[in-house]
Amino acid sequence: MWVDYKKAPNLMIAEMWKEILEGEGVTVRLGAECIGFVKGPMGVRMNIDCEEDATPLDGSHVLLAVGRVPNTHDLGLEHAGIETDQRGFIRVDDQLRTSTDGIWALGEVNARGAFTHTAYNDFEIVAANLLDGDVRRVSDRIPCYGLFIDPPLGRVGLTEREVRESGRKALIGTRSMTRVGRAREFGETRGFMKVLVDAETREILGASILGLNGDEVVHSLLDMMYAKQPYTTISRAVHIHPTVTELVPTVLQGLEPLA
Repeated sequence: MWVDYKKAPNLMIAEMWKEILEGEGVTVRLGAECIGFVKGPMGVRMNIDCEEDATPLDGSHVLLAVGRVPNTHDLGLEHAGIETDQRGFIRVDDQLRTSTDGIWALGEVNARGAFTHTAYNDFEIVAANLLDGDVRRVSDRIPCYGLFIDPPLGRVGLTEREVRESGRKALIGTRSMTRVGRAREFGETRGFMKVLVDAETREILGASILGLNGDEVVHSLLDMMYAKQPYTTISRAVHIHPTVTELVPTVLQGLEPLA
């Protein structure tokens, strides 16, 4: 199996996965700029322009992930006056109203998140505004997702790249899963924790937890982000031993300026 990353949004995660996948017999090539396919001796040959290695790859099958498109083309939206963007996603405002009065768009068709949890939150936003008089907005939502792989990845908020591009002063804390007692007990020491904090407000900006229970542990940070509490709320808390979560305060106690 060959896995190819073009421009990884987070190089640290890409390099970590490269190490993990190659340990499982998967070859990973980073920095691919151009990929082409022709018939080959095994069925298909992939010609690849890669900064690491440009040797053609032969295989029987190719799995290519190129994103998603919404299934809106056959809904007759034009008859209802509902506007879509150039990719076919329904245009909505911050409360998920479409361009037609009385019609809202929920779920993956509105390009505001393609997850079950964001789709359900769409319902909560619309129901709160329609039935409860509770003004709720999509922009109040903090991006989060989990990759349910081995080991799992939990992600919330801004990535390191996004924090750097914002130009704000920030702090970063990292910890290898090899330093987590619970991970060592289970023999699952692959991965790391990374948390980013605003240096001035001390609020948590984002986090990545790749490793044992990372998809669950990350919620403790997500809740603090919604509460807009300073990172010291967690860094000074006493967590149960031996758990993966108990290392979150340790990570926050070792914050350093983001260069």
